[in-house]
Amino acid sequence: MLASLARLGLDMVLPAGAEARLSVLGYHRVLPAPDPLLSSDPCAEVFERTMQWVKQAFNVIPLSDGIAGVRSGQLPRRALAITFDDGYANNETLAAPILSRLGLHATFFVATGYLDGGRMFNDTIVEAVRGAHGGRLDLTRLGLGSHALGSDDERRRAIASILAAIKYKPVAERAALAEQVADAAQVDPPGDLMMSSEQVTRLARRGFALGGHTVNHPILARLGERDARREIESGRRRVEELAAGHVDLFAYPNGAPGRDYSAETVRLVREAGFAGAVSSSPGAARFGSDPFQIPRFTPWDADPVRFAMRMWNNAIRVEPRLLPVDVTTTAGMQ
Repeated sequence: MLASLARLGLDMVLPAGAEARLSVLGYHRVLPAPDPLLSSDPCAEVFERTMQWVKQAFNVIPLSDGIAGVRSGQLPRRALAITFDDGYANNETLAAPILSRLGLHATFFVATGYLDGGRMFNDTIVEAVRGAHGGRLDLTRLGLGSHALGSDDERRRAIASILAAIKYKPVAERAALAEQVADAAQVDPPGDLMMSSEQVTRLARRGFALGGHTVNHPILARLGERDARREIESGRRRVEELAAGHVDLFAYPNGAPGRDYSAETVRLVREAGFAGAVSSSPGAARFGSDPFQIPRFTPWDADPVRFAMRMWNNAIRVEPRLLPVDVTTTAGMQ
């Protein structure tokens, strides 16, 4: 009943053709069980229930088809694409089987530098705070403050504070700081959080799409042109090796326009030959939207009514924030 009502409501704001809009969901992980320190990542049970509702309420299409529809003005009504960022192992072990059972397509954007035993700096921080003993984690010698750890709320606040302090530092510096945090917490974080190369290949063989997400997940807006180009193009080449095919979609790390990627970044992605790219700006794309700044929005509500209302509100929101980009130097690219 909820899905039927949602379809009726969405039909009012998400028609087909030139007035259609493309909603894009952006996930990172699907967890085996709820995790109080990763509250924005759904467990498998919630994810499957959400995807069942999404299948009933939306027309789920490959992101590549959605971007083509944004270009042509020929999107289906209630168009939606599903994406995952970074390359977590549970994308292949938990998310992909659920999506396959439901007959849903998804695009997986992989940061290739963390495959085969690597670990992203944010996960080092999460696991350090999770495993730290005692009521406080003192990181003052690292310039990262002292953090109470007496409850899950305090641990979440500690994680947010530490990540905010190191997130925009250069790749090598933030990785080193994250490891120093783990050392201070006397924690040896797990080394199996990300996919192996073989798992990425299995996703492609199962019919899912793979996309570029750089090598080291840097803040591209903070890099010079040469380093940004290297991250974009090297990551793509490795994903293409694993996919044994062409990769033409890209996701900006972190993805906030202006803060995490710049107009120069968009130009580099165009020049690399990608067909489109996704940001983390909320909203829905439409005919005439920049295919290299496709917005994404994911409600974290486990309750299907709240999830449905947030999706409806996102679909009718004003045009997402986009960077003005001069495309004259890449006008001939498709």
